[in-house]
Amino acid sequence: MNFSRWLLMIVVIVVDAVNGGAGHEDCRETRCGPGEPAIRYPFRLTGRQPIHCGFRGFDVSCTDDNHTMLEMASSTKFRVYGIDYRSHAIGGSAYLDNKRLSAYDCCLPRELFYSNGSYPFEFVGRAPLFSCPPSTVRDKYSRCLARLSPCHGNNSGNHIYAVIEDYCSIDEMPLVSCIRMHDYTSDPAYIHDEIGDLLLHWSSIPSCEHCKGRNLRSRNLKILGIFALCLVLIATGTTICYVYNSNKKEKENRLRIERFLDEYRAMKPSRYSYADIKRITSQFKEKLGQGAYGTVFKGKLSSELLVAVKILNNSNENGEDFINEVGTMCQIHHVNVVRLVGICADRFIRALVYEYLPNGSLQNFLSSADNKNSFLGWYKLQDIALGIAKGIEYLHQGCDQRILHFDIKPHNVLLDQDFTPKVSDFGLAKFCAKDQSAISMTTARGTMGYIAPEIFSRNFGNVSYKSDVYSFGILLLEMVGGRKNFKVMEDSTSQVYFPEWIYNLLEQGNDLRIHIGDDEGGVTIARKLAIVGLWCIQWHPIDRPSMKVVVQMLEREGENLAMPPNPFASTSS
Repeated sequence: MNFSRWLLMIVVIVVDAVNGGAGHEDCRETRCGPGEPAIRYPFRLTGRQPIHCGFRGFDVSCTDDNHTMLEMASSTKFRVYGIDYRSHAIGGSAYLDNKRLSAYDCCLPRELFYSNGSYPFEFVGRAPLFSCPPSTVRDKYSRCLARLSPCHGNNSGNHIYAVIEDYCSIDEMPLVSCIRMHDYTSDPAYIHDEIGDLLLHWSSIPSCEHCKGRNLRSRNLKILGIFALCLVLIATGTTICYVYNSNKKEKENRLRIERFLDEYRAMKPSRYSYADIKRITSQFKEKLGQGAYGTVFKGKLSSELLVAVKILNNSNENGEDFINEVGTMCQIHHVNVVRLVGICADRFIRALVYEYLPNGSLQNFLSSADNKNSFLGWYKLQDIALGIAKGIEYLHQGCDQRILHFDIKPHNVLLDQDFTPKVSDFGLAKFCAKDQSAISMTTARGTMGYIAPEIFSRNFGNVSYKSDVYSFGILLLEMVGGRKNFKVMEDSTSQVYFPEWIYNLLEQGNDLRIHIGDDEGGVTIARKLAIVGLWCIQWHPIDRPSMKVVVQMLEREGENLAMPPNPFASTSS
């Protein structure tokens, strides 16, 4: 689920929860006006509260004068003066056409007298109900009888009477010809009740389970909505904090880089804007290559000066790669190290402008033995190896501080038009004093296959300039073998580690006839490069030569080089 859908779902939940919460709030106790009875379940105030807030038949409304009226099926209106929720009683007065009715008025709603379960209210008390012929009841019994006909009428023409037993006994009345019909709930003791002329009673009303269920659901939705809203607020706050901190960190990094560039202004590297970089590269038209730390494009400063522009990626957000490379390149002036022409530090864009080397990287020429067009010849390879070694020796000894490259490999060796090698890409470089025998390192640096063993495990020794020596040794062996790290032996299906295979050939006195077109001189050069390479890849740094000694070894004749100890003796199987 994408972020927009997730946010929409949360908004829906929040709205639903708010609505559910609002429905719950609408069922709160209310009144039509000051002094009016409180309205709560089972009663519902129509027009103000949802239908789920009350029980069927318990609908009340408010008049324009803020009086409380009980809604009845007939045209009679019942003005409510008080509601006793504990005794389930409601008191008030009945009106018909604005005329107040007495408790035994014949026009009182029939449903109050004949309770059959369809109407929830009855008069309080008990009184027998009789149907009598008109001539049966004499006037002297009028105070004992309440005539209810004709509103409760019947088809026989009889009158309907309610016997008020507080005044007369049924046994004293001439009710022989009368028919006992029904007991209805009325008693004169309640006629002048303090809360009205009529006192009604309700019973058998279920508890508000549906209200509880809805309120529980509303409460749960409300909690869920609040929780979701909190998540939104947390996510929003986190995003704002992240953006703020990122911007703050980026500003600090830019300030750090600007201060660094001010310190190196005396070295006079040219400063370019991002617009300049786009113009120089013709909108990044021609891509020369891409590595782990950036992409290189071909550019033109003038009709005669071509450059290579490396756009650094954001793998290191604090600009350490940029500072490392600029800080290193501004101090280096050597024929075997690539020259930095200019820099770009424009907001998030960081770029390095180098001299353009038309023959690309050494990696392009270390092809298989069968490719005649890619093979440079052993004498040219020897010159390239010697030039690389001199460039690394300069880094280790020729500067005020020792510079450790930590990423020596064919890809980072560039060749000019005369195939003069130049070491490049100093994004992982570190400085140390010349008398410093070891440096601290928290994480491994370099490219797999070229990284010295002590970088992975201090059991082999300390990390130092000898780590570059190891990487150079692997590079020499690749020059000998044409980028083959493994070789499948003709008489075996197993794979043998390529440097070990070369060592075995040399130890047995066999020639390294790897490339076609070998002559006697080529065999000697291949043997020399292989022996020097094997010296450089000794497992323990203390057993490796320095780059100064490596240069001397490469300048000597190949027959005068001694074989190194077998670095694979402990790993051979």
